[in-house]
Amino acid sequence: MKLQMLGVRGSTPAPGADFVRYGGHTSCVSLTREGADAPALVLDAGTGLRSLTPLLGGRAFEGSIVLSHLHWDHMMGLPFFGAGDRPDARIDLYVPAQDGRSARDLLAQSFSPPSFPIPPEGLHGSWGFQDLHEGSHTIEGFAVTAVDVEHKGGRTFCFLVEDEHGSLAYLPDHAPAAGISDRLKTALQGVDVLVHDAQFLDHERPVAVDYGHATVQDCIKLARDCGAGKLVLFHHSPARSDAALDEIAAWAPGLADGIPVVVAREGMTLDVRPRA
Repeated sequence: MKLQMLGVRGSTPAPGADFVRYGGHTSCVSLTREGADAPALVLDAGTGLRSLTPLLGGRAFEGSIVLSHLHWDHMMGLPFFGAGDRPDARIDLYVPAQDGRSARDLLAQSFSPPSFPIPPEGLHGSWGFQDLHEGSHTIEGFAVTAVDVEHKGGRTFCFLVEDEHGSLAYLPDHAPAAGISDRLKTALQGVDVLVHDAQFLDHERPVAVDYGHATVQDCIKLARDCGAGKLVLFHHSPARSDAALDEIAAWAPGLADGIPVVVAREGMTLDVRPRA
């Protein structure tokens, strides 16, 4: 599968000259199956979702969007997704099930008046709102396993996405210091590509704890413990400039015991395959 980074920031977009090279859009990645010419599966719908429209070359999006959780930075791109807000679009939107409420009603808590001008059904096209439960699913031809993870403020999933060629683990918001379940350890074991929350550094740990996030050092340790083939540092702080991310890119690999470490950039494309 081909993984493309459409948005790599956390919490809020980061515009401005200091954030050009790594990008300022919030969390969104797309996955394209081997042999396909367009993505059919999107993980999270931050402002980076807007960048998918030009990649489709004028076509409507037909596929699924799976939300890891419902914080603003992971869903605020939905009503601004041009390729999805048109009559010929077909989208299944998966929302972590919680509180006994439907996926549509959970989404509408932030996406309806007075918070927003239209409700979810105000989007054009064929939109389906699906409750997503922990466990194994088949979505757009991918095997997708949802696993609960520690993160403050509502149910949050890790996604393990697999095809016949490789495996991807996506944990954009995760607090490893708060505990890692046996189920999560099993899901991550030997994963080919680990995309993980790297919003904070160890000296910023009090803030990471307050908001339920990881440090760069946390996710490097997790990559070592699970034997990941490659680690992608993701969900960068909106205050972390390009120069500061360059510094992380220089020292982080030295802590990873030989695991390749990549600092995610908008527009970056990775092939998800087993290590050589």
